[in-house]
Amino acid sequence: MSDYVTLTINGSNIRVPKGTNVLDAALEYGICIPHLCHMSDLTPIGACRLCIVEVVENGKSEVTASCTLEAKEGMTILAHTDKILKARKNIAEMLVAEAPNSRAIQDVAVRCGVTEVRFPFRNKNCVLCGRCIRVCSEVWQANALGFVGRGKDRHVALPFHNRPEFCKRCWSCLEVCPMTITPCDGPMKEGEEYFCGKCESQLTMALGSIDTCVQCRLGAGFGCLRAEPEK
Repeated sequence: MSDYVTLTINGSNIRVPKGTNVLDAALEYGICIPHLCHMSDLTPIGACRLCIVEVVENGKSEVTASCTLEAKEGMTILAHTDKILKARKNIAEMLVAEAPNSRAIQDVAVRCGVTEVRFPFRNKNCVLCGRCIRVCSEVWQANALGFVGRGKDRHVALPFHNRPEFCKRCWSCLEVCPMTITPCDGPMKEGEEYFCGKCESQLTMALGSIDTCVQCRLGAGFGCLRAEPEK
């Protein structure tokens, strides 16, 4: 039995080890799909929804998060259709409205084609991406952080809001948090939030390079990857 599967993403045949998720498969072959909550080698949770793609089967398509979708033999994936680009742009716009004080989120929004934010700004300090929780539990095996509450009351917290003795104080939770890098002009005060967009000029380095992953300074320090410009 083969330990590899072959699938098609945006018309390209891709061969990856069994168990690989579609997002990692695409990124490995230079097909860029925007993402925020995903981290390689950590359990995917599909929280941010930026990595949505279309899965085509029997002439019908289904939209799903690519980070939680396991690559299967013969699978057909469309990552940059007009439908997906529009939905991804709306998701990115809502993320900026939720947390404008994150340069990582602002830069992801630029890559998704956002030019303005039509939603009310909320200026939250967390978008529930779960990166801090997973690096704490899966890399350091400390389990010092977790999600608490449901719905609008859901948030990340220490046990009983006190730092436990088993917290290793590695501060990896801060290093992987998208909120730790503020916009270039500094933190935005409540009521003065805006969409930055200053890094849009950096997208020109990839124009004409369809489906090619280009490393650039967008999201520098956060490990963001460059996504295909909106058509």
